[in-house]
Amino acid sequence: MPRNVEVKTKLDDVNATHQRVKSMTNEPPIVLKQCDYFFNSIKGRLKLRVQEDAPCYLIYYERPNVAGPKLSDYSTTTVTNPDELKETLDKALGIRGKVQKKRTLYMIGQTRVHIDEVHGLGDYLELEVVLRDDETVEYGERIAQNLIEQLNIPKYVQIECAYMDLLDKNNN
Repeated sequence: MPRNVEVKTKLDDVNATHQRVKSMTNEPPIVLKQCDYFFNSIKGRLKLRVQEDAPCYLIYYERPNVAGPKLSDYSTTTVTNPDELKETLDKALGIRGKVQKKRTLYMIGQTRVHIDEVHGLGDYLELEVVLRDDETVEYGERIAQNLIEQLNIPKYVQIECAYMDLLDKNNN
């Protein structure tokens, strides 16, 4: 199963963060409009990611709910008929909820840097350090921590859970 080390933080100044990230890479960003449908799952998280003008994916992942860098084990499958799959999974498992966002994706080395505008939540930064098979979690954590420091992200704004969990908290 592929692995990455993730960190998610709330952003106070999204424009300043865009500028800092742009200064750290020569690659232009990719802007994606995404809708993630989360399904009830006994273990881990299961979501169907539907994107405008981009491939759709069924994504399963396991990740602890802790602030700061954390290991995420995940599996993805490309989906050619997301509407039918959503209907089938809804019947079998039930839809837990939906997360809509505009994601700006930058690459810095082996790290996917997402600046997300999440409907109903606000602006967030997510780092995903993609680990090769021969790389340790500690190595990925060091890369993530280094980027957090370069981007001037304070520890107190780091988020321990998924956007779906934050939306659930807001609705209760």
